[in-house]
Amino acid sequence: MKKHEKLDIIRKTGIIAIMRANSSDQLITAADAIKAGGVCVIEVTMTTPGALSVIEQAKHRYGDEVLFGAGSVLDAETARAAILAGADFVVAPTLSLATVALCNRYSTPVMPGCFTPTEALTAWEAGADMIKLFPASFGGPDLVKAIRAPLPQLEIVPVGGVDLDTAAAFIKAGCAALGVGSSLINNKVLQDGDLDELTRRAEAFVAEVRKERAC
Repeated sequence: MKKHEKLDIIRKTGIIAIMRANSSDQLITAADAIKAGGVCVIEVTMTTPGALSVIEQAKHRYGDEVLFGAGSVLDAETARAAILAGADFVVAPTLSLATVALCNRYSTPVMPGCFTPTEALTAWEAGADMIKLFPASFGGPDLVKAIRAPLPQLEIVPVGGVDLDTAAAFIKAGCAALGVGSSLINNKVLQDGDLDELTRRAEAFVAEVRKERAC
């Protein structure tokens, strides 16, 4: 799948499920439930034990049916390892120009973490495909609108503070997609193995995005 096709899937889905799983089996089980709810973009954080192996096994199972990205990537070396393991996209908590350059070299979508207009524009000019606004809980949708007013070309993905109560407001503010963590997937749901609840939550987030985009 080409880079632009992956980006189109992220935009269309509108939700990136951020997961910290304890094993590849746990990830795949959860991915089945989330996919059933309409979310086919999952970020596996590098804080997940054996994250590269988890990504590799998940990609082997799903192929192009689900996009699996690597999250919490701190440097170019980790980004390269993740891409070679099969990661479809790379997400970082901070702005590393070397990481952006590496991902461009491998034609892999990259979302560096930024908080200020200066960081966001620097990332965009360096070749970032989307901007991870982090932590989005500080400033919320108003911060997105404030940044995009002079910089409408930015495709912003807020992470932190995104839940069912704020999802529509973030989309209305102009976000390209939403990064959703514990309000969609958390340790309790994973440990309980409540797959129906995962599917229900995924459906609810997808519905919020679609409803606001239709307005």
